[in-house]
Amino acid sequence: MAKLYIVPTPIGNLKDITLRAIEVLIEVDLILAEDTRTSGKLLKHYGIGTHMQSHHMHNEHKTVDGLIERLKGGTSIALISDAGTPAISDPGFLLVRAAVAANIEVDCLPGATALIPALVNSGLPNDKFIFEGFLPVKKGRKTRLELLTEETRTMVFYESPHKLVKTLTHFAEFFGNDRPASVSRELSKLHEETLRGTLAELVLHFEAKPPKGELVVVVAGKS
Repeated sequence: MAKLYIVPTPIGNLKDITLRAIEVLIEVDLILAEDTRTSGKLLKHYGIGTHMQSHHMHNEHKTVDGLIERLKGGTSIALISDAGTPAISDPGFLLVRAAVAANIEVDCLPGATALIPALVNSGLPNDKFIFEGFLPVKKGRKTRLELLTEETRTMVFYESPHKLVKTLTHFAEFFGNDRPASVSRELSKLHEETLRGTLAELVLHFEAKPPKGELVVVVAGKS
């Protein structure tokens, strides 16, 4: 029986991949990629010719059973996402859960993820924190924010550029205008930056200067 490898890939700078990750991607029989076009650029950069197959949120429910059978049959598989660690706000959980249930060995390699650099760069307490990923867009959003009003640990969120101001405004409404926070964007890339301030200050900044790129929002917990 083969092994399922979970392989983190760079969140921006292509140099942020481990030697072991490259080795695994070369040696496995199949690479499952969230977007084969995006991942194809990374594999080409490192001269990796392993066969790729699409595996994303729209088809993973249908393909999991077949992939488990292939693993049972001896096919070694590596799962990668567009950037960062698979299953962290990306496809992967369903396949890992099925592999564990089938007693197939799962090996998650350490590597790139956006939340840790953003948390450290924020300057906010990071000895204890919670990762919320993307908040619900509509249904359940208010309920989730109400639960988080009493959270004392630092909170980490992912958000898209066109929703950032709305989300920061919601944070200010539920957590208070003066709650310290930071927004990191384009981590590891040429235009990387982290902006720090109160939620009210960050709302004003991004209303005047709409953001671009991938974003991580870090909010201090309740005092």
